[in-house]
Amino acid sequence: VQLQASGGGLVEAGDSLKLSCVVSGRTFTGYIMAWFRQAPGKERRFVAGMGWTSGNSNIINSVKDRFTISRDRAKNTVYLQMKSLKPEDTAVYYCAAGRARDWDVESQYVYWGQGTLVTVSS
Repeated sequence: VQLQASGGGLVEAGDSLKLSCVVSGRTFTGYIMAWFRQAPGKERRFVAGMGWTSGNSNIINSVKDRFTISRDRAKNTVYLQMKSLKPEDTAVYYCAAGRARDWDVESQYVYWGQGTLVTVSS
């Protein structure tokens, strides 16, 4: 199983980025596909998740008005569209997959991508 995250980069505050996570190696029926992020010196935290089959989604309140999660099952890809980026969004963003019952519990995700770095300058 592979999760390949991409799309990060160095941007200025107010800019947009779209992260992609291409998944392969198994079917993900019933799985939650999620994005976590780890800011410098901090723990990794849940950002957004979406049911691969159901399409139900959950996004943390602090970014709900700026970030959107989506998936394209035909392309085996999960996206995180980020708008109006702020310096505090600077982090390594990871995609993850698992039969999670709790969106934000890291241990319930069994497959992880390698992370893509997003740096937002002020």
